[in-house]
Amino acid sequence: MRMLNEALLHLMTWEPPEIRIPRVSDEKGQTLAEYGLIMAVIAVAVVVTAVTLFRGAIVTAFNSATNCLDGSCS
Repeated sequence: MRMLNEALLHLMTWEPPEIRIPRVSDEKGQTLAEYGLIMAVIAVAVVVTAVTLFRGAIVTAFNSATNCLDGSCS
């Protein structure tokens, strides 16, 4: 009986060679994604800081452009 149980267990857990997926411990893709996320956060922080620091100059430039489009360019 024990031999029959072992044979059935072997048949139930057997996988054909084509289906087996090799286990890869390569984490280069994961590291690259993490660095990409860090760079994205840094880029957003730089843009927010630049807009905050140069807010007055940006508003002045847009107002000047709007005035020129209205025809009262100085």
